[in-house]
Amino acid sequence: MDPLLLGALVAFATIAVLFSGVSVAIGLLIVSAGFLVVFDGARSLQLMPEILFADLNNFTLLSIPMFIIMGASIASTRAGADLYEALERWLTRIPGGLVISNLGACALFAAMSGSSPATCAAIGKMGIPEMRKRGYPDGVAAGSIAAGGTLGILIPPSVTMIVYGIATETSIGRLFLAGVFPGLLLVTLFMAWSIFATWRSGDARVLAFTPYSWKQKFEILPRVLPFLLIILGVLYAMYGGIATPSETAAIGALLCLTVAVVIYKLWSPAALWTVLRDSTRESVMILFIIAAAGVFSYMLSSLFITQSVAAWIADLDVNRWVLMAIINVFLLIAGFFLPPVAVILMAAPILMPIITASGFDPIWFAVILTINLEIGLITPPVGLNLYVINGIAPDIKLKTILWGSMPYVLCMVAAIIILCVFPGIATWLPDAVMGTAI
Repeated sequence: MDPLLLGALVAFATIAVLFSGVSVAIGLLIVSAGFLVVFDGARSLQLMPEILFADLNNFTLLSIPMFIIMGASIASTRAGADLYEALERWLTRIPGGLVISNLGACALFAAMSGSSPATCAAIGKMGIPEMRKRGYPDGVAAGSIAAGGTLGILIPPSVTMIVYGIATETSIGRLFLAGVFPGLLLVTLFMAWSIFATWRSGDARVLAFTPYSWKQKFEILPRVLPFLLIILGVLYAMYGGIATPSETAAIGALLCLTVAVVIYKLWSPAALWTVLRDSTRESVMILFIIAAAGVFSYMLSSLFITQSVAAWIADLDVNRWVLMAIINVFLLIAGFFLPPVAVILMAAPILMPIITASGFDPIWFAVILTINLEIGLITPPVGLNLYVINGIAPDIKLKTILWGSMPYVLCMVAAIIILCVFPGIATWLPDAVMGTAI
């Protein structure tokens, strides 16, 4: 059978299996085993266990559960509420200062937790009721938090970037640095829209501010600074040549747990057990997807699907930016239905040869890919962040949350366009800190 036609059958079968409700990892294994048996014989199944475990035999993977523990320990405390309160006290005089505070808190919490749902939950529990009480429309209150939560997979340390680095054999250190300025760009665009929307509303309650004394502004900082110092320490250890990403993640996890216990009194065995239990569950889920995606990639390569698709796209007589636009649409649609980790692991084997052959920087492309997947977090039918927000504020209709998120989706699209015009926004910092990649 023609490999391209076979690839279309694989795509259809994968979509059908995943839509049946089967978990992503199990679904990938079912599709892989089925096509290998039919087109390569039953003997090919003998290699599946070896491939499954070989993809997990990577020391760098240890950084994933460590960063997840780091984020879970922070999410289990009042760190998100304290971040929100601190920024609200310092930014109260800015028009729309409350929504700006929420977005700033989302960015900082995202840097500490690396998790979009955790960011939405931590900041939203405090920020959404307060914004609604001050007269902000429900769409702005919910949409800003849903969008701010997406920053968790872009601003370092990011589990998504780690997965991309492992899947494409790209430097994780460079990927983390590449996410810094694009992350700040997104935060700036989000804030600019929020200020404009607040000014346009003309609501006196929204434009009003609460005066805080200098004492009130400074008294909240000691509860926030330890976590921020940990983030700076983790980045310094990684880029100062002191430790590898995996070692740095372990140190960061230990320090975050220590701060959670000492400052936030999280010394209850039940609370600590909850942190470790939830971290283990999420880590196993991600690692299982990574292992299953390895088998899926082997199936695509063994049946010459990956090579044929890459050759077909390379033979298209189109401008490379037209090609990039097509890839962006593909990633956007994939992000509508699948979690970011699954999209990266399934798409990387096919897209990377095309990206490099077209002269695009893999580090730059990681940022473009991540922003596309961020859009998927606040768009249906999956839209994980939308459901997290709906769980926090069940009286706000899902439709209202969705429409409130749409302006921020446009901000993300604008960020992708800006990064295409000025790729140095993503590549300058990695090159400046770690030298030009060879």
